[in-house]
Order: sequence, then structure tokens, then C-alpha cells
Amino acid sequence: MHKIILFDGVCNLCDGVVQFVLKHNTREDIYFASLQSEIGKKLYEQHISEPLQKLDTFVYIEKECGYTRSTAALKLAKNLNAPWKALTVFIIVPRSIRDKVYNWVAINRYTWFGKKESCMIPHPKWKKRFLC
Repeated sequence: MHKIILFDGVCNLCDGVVQFVLKHNTREDIYFASLQSEIGKKLYEQHISEPLQKLDTFVYIEKECGYTRSTAALKLAKNLNAPWKALTVFIIVPRSIRDKVYNWVAINRYTWFGKKESCMIPHPKWKKRFLC
């Protein structure tokens, strides 16, 4: 099973994260799907027990396990190039504290970073890494 990021396809911050991962995952072993897409919704339902009511988290799927919020971000970081891999050290911070910070950013992301009308169209170089 591939490593997959499920993201809010109209969120500018989320789009920035996708672009960042594309640039800093030189093994090219992480794939992407929008939470608004049918495949994204299906993968979410298969790997996450809480219902998808609002798009307030991205999901990281690895080895058939789904992670959300700060844990997803830290699990993802271990698959990036140095120095970003070092962020995994923050896993020692209790999840309740990490998720409070994550949720604060998630709640304000549209205000701070804006929103698109539709999902991005990936560059042809990266198209194979986007699940449709």
C-alpha cells in the first residue's frame, strides 16, 4: 500500500502542504487525493473511524493505518528529506497539546491563507501521484 495524503482540495494552506511534500519527498512514494473526491472520501471512510463532517484535518495513510491532525503531520515528516524529518521529535509532546495547536490553525486556515474555487490541477510531472 502506498503512503497517501488526503487533503482539502480548495484550501490554499493544504495546497501549499501538497506542493511542499512534492518537493521534499524525493523518493516519490507519497500519493495524494482530495477529500472532496470520491476516492478521497472512500479512503477516509476505510481508514478513519470518525465521520467526515467538515474538512478540518488532512489524513495521512501508511501501512493501512490512517492518522489525522498533528499525528498525521508528524508521521508524514518522517518521510521527507532532511532537515524536515527532524520534526518527528515533536511526537513526544502529548497529542492533546499538539492537536490544540493544529486545530487552531485548521479553524483559521481559510481566513489566513484563503480558499480556491476548485482543486488544483497537478503539473504533468506529478500527475501520476494524484489519485482520481
